Amino acid sequence: MKYDLHCHSVFSDGTWTPEDIIGFAKENELVPALTDHNTAAGLPRFVAAAHAKGVEAVAGVEFSSDFENAEFHILALFVESKYYSLVEEISLDYKKRKEESNVELIEKLNKAGYDISFEKLKQNAVTGSFNRAVIAAEMKKKGYVDSVDEAFRGVLNKKTGYYVPPKRKSSFEIIDFVKSINAVPVLAHPLISADSEVLEKFLPEAKKAGLLGMETRYSLYSREMSETASATAKKYGLLESGGSDFHGANKPDITLITGKGDLFVPEEFYLRLKRHQKTV
Repeated sequence: MKYDLHCHSVFSDGTWTPEDIIGFAKENELVPALTDHNTAAGLPRFVAAAHAKGVEAVAGVEFSSDFENAEFHILALFVESKYYSLVEEISLDYKKRKEESNVELIEKLNKAGYDISFEKLKQNAVTGSFNRAVIAAEMKKKGYVDSVDEAFRGVLNKKTGYYVPPKRKSSFEIIDFVKSINAVPVLAHPLISADSEVLEKFLPEAKKAGLLGMETRYSLYSREMSETASATAKKYGLLESGGSDFHGANKPDITLITGKGDLFVPEEFYLRLKRHQKTV
């Protein structure tokens, strides 16, 4: 079996439906985790499709959170269906703050000459909520940029002044919540989210708060970065995890299972995380 414990669907900023992901998983002997941003809205369809096709799959969520001036993303893996409604209660606050941020960003882009419609993007979003990746995809579609990455490096980068991030819950609040719903909290792409100084400050506190794992295999990691991440996980007694962060056509250079071509998530990562879920 193959494993990919981090991917997105149309219920956040991906372009594949939950059923598309499960169909691919069936054909490729994959155990996928659906981890849409700050929502469990796609999980019922994802789990139902997995059951129908006999695919082992992981219900998850990727929560955005703040630690000092850094944004950390916390994955909740193995979310049980009885807790979906609690996730959605938290999601409502995220959506409100995100929409305010999107309105402000698009107003600034419009004034700068970019023809982007907030109402159109909202209408096309499955849940009515969207993020910068969707705006970047729209900019690419209209020819303002050649790629989503170019948009993120340019006008959608918070350093340019166009984008003001919404206020988020603290990382420790999110870790505590994930633990409270009997899911496994895993730090997503830590070497991408913050520099080593911030990360070394964050991890001891996060471990005490209940963080159980961190991604050591990720599409944007070099082999050296994966080795550094593994050493860091061992240093703090954290389980290892990994995933592609697949978004479909919104990030066309990243594929399920292999990421940018050489991603590999060992079975032992999955089994250790799964065993731990039963004991939290």
